[in-house]
Formats: sequence, C-alpha cells, structure tokens
Amino acid sequence: METTVTNTGTEGKTWGGGNKPLKVSYGKMMMWFFILSDALTFSGFLAAYGFSRFKFIDSWPIADEVFNHFPFLHGVDAPMYYVALMTFILIFSSVTMVLAVDAGHQMKQKKVILYMFLTIIGGAIFVGSQAWEWKNFIKGEYGAVETKGGQILQFVDKEGHRVALHDIAIVNTHKDREQHQSKNGIWYESEKELPTYTIQEIRDGFAKKSDLLIRTQILTEKGEKTILSREESLKRLNTDAIGIVEGANLIHNEYGTPLFANFFFFITGFHGFHVLSGVVINIIIFFNVILGTYERRKNYEMVEKVGLYWHFVDLVWVFVFTFFYLV
Repeated sequence: METTVTNTGTEGKTWGGGNKPLKVSYGKMMMWFFILSDALTFSGFLAAYGFSRFKFIDSWPIADEVFNHFPFLHGVDAPMYYVALMTFILIFSSVTMVLAVDAGHQMKQKKVILYMFLTIIGGAIFVGSQAWEWKNFIKGEYGAVETKGGQILQFVDKEGHRVALHDIAIVNTHKDREQHQSKNGIWYESEKELPTYTIQEIRDGFAKKSDLLIRTQILTEKGEKTILSREESLKRLNTDAIGIVEGANLIHNEYGTPLFANFFFFITGFHGFHVLSGVVINIIIFFNVILGTYERRKNYEMVEKVGLYWHFVDLVWVFVFTFFYLV
C-alpha cells in the first residue's frame, strides 16, 4: 500500500515554515533573540537592585547627594544635571540612528554616513561621561568615617551643608602611623595605602569646631538623613568611629551602604560595556557604508540590525536611569 506524501513547498528552506517568518530575515530574527535574552539579564539585575534597596530602604544613599558633580564646576551643587545631559545625548543618538536606518531604506549613502557618524559621536560622549562619573564616584568629595557596625557618619555644619574631612582634620597630632597589614591586624583585612587622615586627627578637629555636627545614613520619615545633636555627635565619633572612608569601592562607600556601590559599578558598568560594544560595531558598519559595501548589496539591512541593538541599549539606560537616579 503506497503512502501519500504531501509537499508543503518549504522543504530545504532555513526556517521550515518559510525563509522569512514574521517577514524578517534570519539575521534580524537572531538580533531580536539576542535582545530578548539580554533584556531578561538586565531585568534580573534591576530586580536584585530593587529587592536590596527595599531591604535597606531606611539607609539607602540619596541620589541627589551622590551624583551632584558637573565638569569644570568644582564645588557647585548640581544634582542630576550631568546625568540628565548624558541621558539626553544617548537618546539623541538613538534619533540619529533612526534617521540612518531610514536613509538606508532610501539608498541614500551620504545621509547614512552623516547620521551614523553623529550616532558614534553621541555614543562615545556617553561612554566618556560614564567614565568621568565613575572617577568622581570612586574618588569622592567630602569623605566620611565608618563605625564598628559598618555605618557611615558624614559631617555637616549647622545649616546642614556637607563639610569635607580636610576642613576638619588637625594634621600631625599623632605622627606615628603604621600600615595596617594582616600580620598586625585582623587576618582578612589590610590597607593598600594609608588613609589621608587618622581617625584621631578627625576627632581632634571635630572637637575644636563647635559648629559641626554628624549626619548618619539613617533616613527620617521625610527621606532626609538624620542629624545628631552636638553632644550625640561627639559621643558617636569618640566611641563608634573606627576608620576613614574616602570615595567608594566594592568594600567601603562614603555615601552609605557598600551594596549601593556594588550595584552601581556592576549595572552601569555592564550597560557601559554594551554601549562601548555598540560604538565599536557602529564604527565597523560606518566604514563599510563609506566603502559602499551595502550599496553593492542593494540593501542596508546591516545598518538596521545594529540600529536595533543601539535602540535596545538606549532603552535599557532609561530603566537604569530611573532605578538609580530618579526613584
């Protein structure tokens, strides 16, 4: 008995159901798969950040106080201004990428070159801005002291304005300073270099300046950091303070809990790597456009594919910006 075989007309084709499911090419479909998987990765990171922030909701650093620098305006309090400028530049580069893709659809090589060049410049400025922001975050501006329980104590005047350690410390009150190493301290802890000031120099300077107060990392009901009285400040500094913290790293953070710095470095660094990769890929495609590669192919689909990636990293930044800087 013979078996009847029905031919569908799709035998031997890449997708089985046709070479272009959803009317897109294989390359674009794979780009969408990558974007989906990467979106899930970023979602996991941001969800972890959200849970951690909720756990330390009464002591989480205030973004306006952390990200308040602006290039060439040292000492000027400009909360979120530079971050907002970075965000605008990245979003504008997404607009120029849209224009490049549209010009490619119309086979206008010169316009593709122009708009891709603007996109590359915007991406490079954003990556450079992130590097500058990292530098300021790591270096710090005011400094703080750390307590036995890992809490951060900052210094303010009676008006509530931050006061830097160099304006407090009385230097050389205790000249004998020894490098903290595993052999002369706790076995798992060591110093790469001596801090700028000793805790005793800060105590001496704080005691002589009666207009200074201590601000803890604990937030009030109004979302402001708790400021101790003069008596409480002296007691806390003399009994609990054990070390100096300048800037932020994966272990210490002058702005508050180290967990904030850990998430900041990891998530913004991971996104920055994506943007840097996008800039490099855009440069490669840019030179291919100049060489006329896609003119000879009679299509600019490659520009469209890298455009999808670029829009994705822009969209991710909107969520990172919201979680870290706005909420």
